[in-house]
Amino acid sequence: MIRYTLQCENEHRFDSWFPSASGFEALKAAGQLECAICGSKKVEKSLMAPPVAQTRKTGEPAAERPLSQPQSEAEQALAAMRREIEKNSDYVGMNFVTEARAMHEGTAKKRAIHGEAKPEEARKMLEDGLPVLPLPFLSTRKTN
Repeated sequence: MIRYTLQCENEHRFDSWFPSASGFEALKAAGQLECAICGSKKVEKSLMAPPVAQTRKTGEPAAERPLSQPQSEAEQALAAMRREIEKNSDYVGMNFVTEARAMHEGTAKKRAIHGEAKPEEARKMLEDGLPVLPLPFLSTRKTN
């Protein structure tokens, strides 16, 4: 995939993705490109600037955060969610299905747990009415 910045005859600029450079040319030759803003069929590639790391006023490169630290607001929110879940629940690993079913059936003390389940096991738990949901992150116990 390749992304091009395009511009129409009315000077509207927009980005679009194409399977390849030849894919862009084929769509252009067939008259299938149009401005995303005004619908004009006269669309050309525009000048594009590559993404460049920001620098300080001193001309030194900006200090990069380690990859282990959240980079965006969304990543920060997920990291905060993970901390709360890990602080307020027990990790039961691959015993998640067994533990959740035992609590649902009343044979184990109810408590907040998190762990791992195969997709078909999770689907079956939902079909059986267990109040479970997938977490939007992997367990830290399985990361390098």
